[in-house]
Order: sequence, then C-alpha cells, then structure tokens
Amino acid sequence: MTVWDASHYLRFGDERTRPSVDLVSRIEVGDPEAVIDLGCGPGNSTEVLCRRWPEARVYGLDSSPDMIAAARESYPDREWILGSADGWSPEEPFDVIFSNAALQWIPRHDRLVPHLFDQVAPGGALAFQIPCRAYSPLAAFIDEIAEDAAWRSRMLGPRTALTMEDASFYCDALAERARSLDMWETEYHHVMDSPESIVDWISSTGLRPFLGALATAAERRRFIAMLTERVEHSYPRRRDGKVLFGFRRLFVVAYR
Repeated sequence: MTVWDASHYLRFGDERTRPSVDLVSRIEVGDPEAVIDLGCGPGNSTEVLCRRWPEARVYGLDSSPDMIAAARESYPDREWILGSADGWSPEEPFDVIFSNAALQWIPRHDRLVPHLFDQVAPGGALAFQIPCRAYSPLAAFIDEIAEDAAWRSRMLGPRTALTMEDASFYCDALAERARSLDMWETEYHHVMDSPESIVDWISSTGLRPFLGALATAAERRRFIAMLTERVEHSYPRRRDGKVLFGFRRLFVVAYR
C-alpha cells in the first residue's frame, strides 16, 4: 500500500475538515478534561476539537509518520502520538474519543467500536464519522476497474481495505453499552474544479490501496485514466464549468 501523503491530503483541506466541524458541534459533553482524535491526520480535525474545548487536554494519534510530522509542524503546541487506533488502550479513560474519517481503515468493527467505547469515561462520548458504504459512484467505478485482467489477481487486498458498516450495525454494537446514541447521515455536495479534481481527491484516500497494488507507474497511470474517463461521463460540468461531487457520510455519537 502507498504511504500517506499529508500535502496531497490537504489539497482539499476545507472539504475534509467540514465533517469534523459538523460532528464536534453535535457532541454534548460540556467540559471534558481529556480528548483524543484517533486517526488525526495532519491535525486539521484535532484543531477543531481544540477550538471547541480550549481548556481540555487534546491529543492527536495517527499511525502515519508523515501525517504526525505535518501535524507537529502546523500545530507545534499540541500533543501528537504516533500509533494505531487499533487496540489503543489508554491508562485512563478519555472524556471524548473522536475520529474523523479514519476508522474505516481498521477491520472488525464488531470488536473495534465496543473496545473504543470501553475507553470512554463516565459521562463522556465516543464520536466518529466514516464514509457511507456506497459513498459515491466512485466506489463502484474503482471496483469495476479493479476487475481488469491486467491486475485482477492483485486486487483482493485493496477490495477489503475499507470497513464501512451501516447505521444498524453500529446501533447493535453500541446500544447495550451506551446511555444514548445519536446517528445521522449527511451528503456533502462539494464544488470541484473538474472531473480530474474528483480523481485527485480520492487518490489520496480510498484509491490508495488500489494504486499501491499496481507494479508500475504505467499501470497506475492507466488505472487513473480509466477512472477519470468514467468520472467525466458521470459528473457533468455545471453552467460555470465546475463539477458537483456528492459524498455521503455516516456520523455516530455514543454517550457513556
């Protein structure tokens, strides 16, 4: 799999940060002492938490050295941890455990989500956001291209790299543990410059495992060209030449 590239990820920083703002605004925990952002990336979502709770101890954790390095450079006064959210077990519970578009990279949500909730302090919350399973036509296009005979045998890993369950799954996983649950879906309509911008967007996230499985730069160029062609046909330009990119996300807040 290709490594994370913080600068590429932040080309669409405003669009990627917006869901974290929406999620944080719905968390009803008044004065948390300890807050952590799991899968914090380059720190953009962690900064949203710091603005919401300026008196709290806020930490950012990510498994990518490049992302942690970028976070430390942009926000040197914050506390950053290089590590994985999978199996994360702090010595003391946290009042808010938060994750913005990161848990989908970890398998077995039937184990992961209850485990994370168990690390929440009484009166606190687990809050996370992930793309919906059918987050856009892009997902279907990528799966279709992955069936090409040139690389089909190498695509099993990429096909299973993301875990995105539906709301009923997370309700069942948390209902018996949580004091209350708040779940919703939002579809964002991002105004993009071109079909190529949509492909650039997904190249730094959901397309990464597929590109990482390809052996040569020529294969990667061909895969991207095939995806771009499909995007051009499915996302027509508007009157101003821009393209609307719909992206649906699932939000979950579970209170202890």
